[in-house]
Amino acid sequence: MDFNVETPNNYEQKCLCVLVLDVSGSMDGEPIKQLNQGMQSFYQDIKENSTTANRLEVCLIEFASSVNVLIEPSLIENFTMPNLTTKGSTALVDGVRKAINKVEERKNWYKQTKQKYYRPWIILITDGEPDSNQDVDGLAQEIKQGITNKTFFFFGVGVEGARMEILEQISDTNMPPAMLQGLKFSEFFKWLSASMSTVTSSKDGDTISMASPASWMKGFTI
Repeated sequence: MDFNVETPNNYEQKCLCVLVLDVSGSMDGEPIKQLNQGMQSFYQDIKENSTTANRLEVCLIEFASSVNVLIEPSLIENFTMPNLTTKGSTALVDGVRKAINKVEERKNWYKQTKQKYYRPWIILITDGEPDSNQDVDGLAQEIKQGITNKTFFFFGVGVEGARMEILEQISDTNMPPAMLQGLKFSEFFKWLSASMSTVTSSKDGDTISMASPASWMKGFTI
């Protein structure tokens, strides 16, 4: 997408959060239902916090057999959260690569429009194993390079059935992937909205203390 024709809504410092969501057939039934409910609560939480609403841009990418950008990077006032449906297989690598591209495009737009920005986040949620034609090794290198260069943060969340070793392979050791407790998507998105609010309320150079993930992370101990 060409962001060059877009005019900023405001000149608050922006934080981009790209959600990369697995909607393959294995997510059918209760998982996709709970994911949709969690995303709606995330939307409402952000909407009700004026600082976060003016600073957090959300991009929503779904992947199954192919990749689809459902929401281009936008402030909460400029979109409504869609209802996800399941289909197909698991083009996980293609989905994350699309997110990396969106991060680069949006950062260039921030610079062109003279907007300050926080380091973007890419959040991957998946319950499966990537299709056999997916270049996991190549993606792992791209993510490692992006994190080393401080281009973005990357956080992988595995739903029951996910190949956690794949998520570990593509994640940074300082931010390892986490397993969701059951189908606690609502609790996860509550944590995410609280975390994003903390980030968007911070100043450059601040040390950020994220909310505890105990409500949703399987095996989390203090």
